[in-house]
Amino acid sequence: MQDLGKVLFILGCVLVVAGAILWKTGGLGGLGQLPGDIFVRKGNSTFYFPVVTCIIISVVLSLLSWFFRR
Repeated sequence: MQDLGKVLFILGCVLVVAGAILWKTGGLGGLGQLPGDIFVRKGNSTFYFPVVTCIIISVVLSLLSWFFRR
């Protein structure tokens, strides 16, 4: 049970550091503004759905999962 606590603590520290880096640098660059992402603005309302960004994140996470499973 102590090993789980250590893993959760390290994961939390990694998330804090990653969040601080993203906050200070202004995000992930142009990852949320790729061609193919849906952005509609009509009057006072805005709809945004990052289709291509979701696909890229899914592929990267799938590759990482496959890599660490081996």
